[in-house]
Amino acid sequence: MNFIRQQVEKFYRVLWDEHDKSAIPGVLAQDFIFRGSLGDEKRGHAGFAEYLDMVHNALGDYRCTINDLVIEAPKAFARMTFSGIHKSTFMGFAPTGKRVSWTGCALFTFTGEKISGVWVLGDLHGLERQLKQNEA
Repeated sequence: MNFIRQQVEKFYRVLWDEHDKSAIPGVLAQDFIFRGSLGDEKRGHAGFAEYLDMVHNALGDYRCTINDLVIEAPKAFARMTFSGIHKSTFMGFAPTGKRVSWTGCALFTFTGEKISGVWVLGDLHGLERQLKQNEA
């Protein structure tokens, strides 16, 4: 089960925080399915890379902090804090240059030692409220 912790931590630290798409094949299964809070379901490495780029294009210095991680193989559940600097149009809001942060959680499914699926639920209401406040 240690590999599950390592892969979830790598998913956030390397793929998200470092925006290192070259690490995708070592972390995600080929038939990976991602359902993020901000968009439609994405399939495969290329689909996930599109979502990753979309978030990083909108939010500079994007960070994911794992607050809790519960593992029950072949699944893991993480409670998270997400943050970034609003640098381009995001959720219909013009860029403000201000940092936003919100909480969320993710359910990870594993096939072997790779992540085969992630389902994310984020507090988009709280995020939208911050974006509106920053606009004013």
